[in-house]
Amino acid sequence: MIDTKQFFKDGGALASVISGYQARSAQLEMAQAIADAIDKKQHLIAEAGTGTGKTFAYLVPAILSGKKTIISTGTKNLQDQLFNKDLPLIRKAMNTPFLAALLKGRSNYLCTYRLQNALTSTIGFTKEDAASLAKINAWAKRTHTGDVAEMTGVTEGDPIWYQATSTQDNCLGQECPDYAECYLVKARKNAQEADVIVVNHHLLCADWSIRDNGFGELLPNAEVVVIDEAHQLADTASNFLGITIGSKQLTDLAQDALMEYFKDATDIPALRTACEDLEHELKDLRLAFGVELKRGDWKEIENNPKIAGGLDALNEQLQRLTDQLKIASVKTKALESCFKRCEEVMDKLNMIMDDKGGKWIRWYETHRKTFTLSLTPLDIASEFRGFMQQHQAAWIFTSATLSIANRFDYFANNLGLGKAASESWGSPFDYPNQSLFYHPKGLPQPTDPNFIPLIIEFALPVLKASQGRAFFLFTSHRALREAAEILEKKLKYPLLVQGSRPKAVLLDQFKEAGNAVLLGTSSFWEGVDVRGEALSCVIIDKLPFASPGDPVLKARLDAMTQQGKNPFFEYQLPTAVITLRQGIGRLIRDVTDRGVLMVCDPRLLKRSYGQLFLDSVPPMKRTRVIEDVQDFFKTESKS
Repeated sequence: MIDTKQFFKDGGALASVISGYQARSAQLEMAQAIADAIDKKQHLIAEAGTGTGKTFAYLVPAILSGKKTIISTGTKNLQDQLFNKDLPLIRKAMNTPFLAALLKGRSNYLCTYRLQNALTSTIGFTKEDAASLAKINAWAKRTHTGDVAEMTGVTEGDPIWYQATSTQDNCLGQECPDYAECYLVKARKNAQEADVIVVNHHLLCADWSIRDNGFGELLPNAEVVVIDEAHQLADTASNFLGITIGSKQLTDLAQDALMEYFKDATDIPALRTACEDLEHELKDLRLAFGVELKRGDWKEIENNPKIAGGLDALNEQLQRLTDQLKIASVKTKALESCFKRCEEVMDKLNMIMDDKGGKWIRWYETHRKTFTLSLTPLDIASEFRGFMQQHQAAWIFTSATLSIANRFDYFANNLGLGKAASESWGSPFDYPNQSLFYHPKGLPQPTDPNFIPLIIEFALPVLKASQGRAFFLFTSHRALREAAEILEKKLKYPLLVQGSRPKAVLLDQFKEAGNAVLLGTSSFWEGVDVRGEALSCVIIDKLPFASPGDPVLKARLDAMTQQGKNPFFEYQLPTAVITLRQGIGRLIRDVTDRGVLMVCDPRLLKRSYGQLFLDSVPPMKRTRVIEDVQDFFKTESKS
């Protein structure tokens, strides 16, 4: 049995490397439960409240077990934190030597072949793009890992990175002249040799769906798999098991083929025409969808002759490009790769267009300049169960939000976990004294057309009492924009609005200001950690039920109804409870934090299901009068 006590006690190994470390019984209990699951090769659902220290609680027993471990996190940021901060601390604390490796998806690594292609291309770049490529080229000469996160001179979201990274579609694999020095190949080799591999859910699911050749051989060797931020896994997995084709993906294909045409196939002018015509067809089809940004059901495509006709024209144009690339494919490996990509995307498009099965959802989504067509599975439970059975590891699922009113059925059923053991450890924070839950009387119904202006009138006295220092979280972008317009005229504190600047920049400005009010939607409900007085209030506009107009949700609810299930109580309600818990989790992040939570939805007390939400909120003091909020903040100013 793995002995974890010496690490987590006062004066123990962790205390020797972490300043101000204090032993927490929940952390030790969680570590022991995980050690036990690893020892017995069992699966465990481990919920740990904010402040438990769950990262060390799973890292220590996994490393001490000596077993090959894969740790999957919800985001690349968490991946980097685990690898660059948490693992080095543990290495200092323990005598047990271990090798750790960080592995990300292909597009996160520099592709020297594609970079050189871009630098020598006859296709012109804008002045800004050329400058960015020059910066990437300078960095390429000094990087050891090729991880684009290292490169601060060009932001990760800059489209120019497409010219300097590869995708599964355009990678030449072992045929690449730079294969021996490939950063991705090196990262995968390091992962093969490591004891602890840090990945993210996207990469884990890419392996599962057998899309990314080469990484698939990692998982069979793992004896322990830890899924951190496990509440996000089902959604990520659902996306990967489906099929999505995007207009950007097709535009990239056309541009790559065009670049290869200018290099090696100028004697086939029909290839150039086919590439350029495909780009025009994609732009025309995007226009046919209309200017509105939305997700829609496939029936909308079938019932709109303009869109349906555009889709048929796209199919024909792809066939033309496939034919021309087939002719050119004998010239070079790069042209052969473009030909194979074209064939694969044709197959995927046909699968999406011809779907007749009742186990899949067909839908589309439009963005500002692009669109995607998708086929998504209704249920992943049996698939995931099969995946786990293939890899006989101990699976540990952990997050701060896995239960609904202390029950794990919803999470377990979604992933087909059956009778996996489950345990929960509450937060060590003193919620009754550190926080106050304010739910005022007289709130408007969410269906009221003046809902946002009315709840802002309730929120303004709270923001005055807190002196800003608040997150105002919304369930839709439309509500956020409406609130931003009103608050701009009524608020005397700095107002930061999601979408106006990159998320990281907004968070830095929020912390620096010390009295700002930040308006955010879904991306600010979770994964955001602001400690200290800068965040002393979280206001939530309404219970976060997903939009019933969403085509994926609607199809899932219809299918559940046909199976005799109650989609509201078995899907919509539990999902909303988990999301609310994540939003509330932004408030108290440290033992010294204090703050007020305000929820502006009267359904909390007016509907029977409101009790489920209330049962899932931390044990805060509750009030319905503004004077208690004012007194709470007055107490703070005196202390």
